[in-house]
Amino acid sequence: MDEKNYKAIIEAILFTMGESVELDKLADALELDNKTTKAIIEEMMEEWEKEDRGVAIMELDGAYQMCTRTEMYEYLIRIAKQPKKRVLTDVLLETLSIIAYKQPVTKAEIEKIRGVSSDHAVNKLVEYNLVCELGRLDAPGRPLLFGTTEEFLRSFGVHSIEELPVLSTVQLEEFKQEAEAEMNVQLDI
Repeated sequence: MDEKNYKAIIEAILFTMGESVELDKLADALELDNKTTKAIIEEMMEEWEKEDRGVAIMELDGAYQMCTRTEMYEYLIRIAKQPKKRVLTDVLLETLSIIAYKQPVTKAEIEKIRGVSSDHAVNKLVEYNLVCELGRLDAPGRPLLFGTTEEFLRSFGVHSIEELPVLSTVQLEEFKQEAEAEMNVQLDI
């Protein structure tokens, strides 16, 4: 291998590891001695500095790590401050609708309706500020009660929970038949 390939390998290792890698380990991976490996890394450090790249290689007590240059921090902060687009998957929407219509509701009640664990979905909805803890149920174990937030109302364009659409008995029966048919198909597999 020529030196360019060594540099690419070092860059790939440091990028992928995301933490410091000891010189010995880098040298072993390259099948080179420590002195030669260190010389290649130092050359890379100088090149990256001259090229004014957004990342640099830092030496940390005999190990090396790829890091963002401090001059780039303000740009990282700008990106981090931008609001993240929320993606409501079918699972999240299903869980959210159960909470909206049944609130205040416990995770156990949600899981009884859904038939599967709902921890992740409820936690995501809390993280998105669409659902919050309303208190605890006065029952053994004192489970948490969940309900929707003002952010939920804003996001779905309603002023109160009473404005949520009401399902007719015909729709409920259709949903029930669809669910039963789906269960039968899953059981046949």
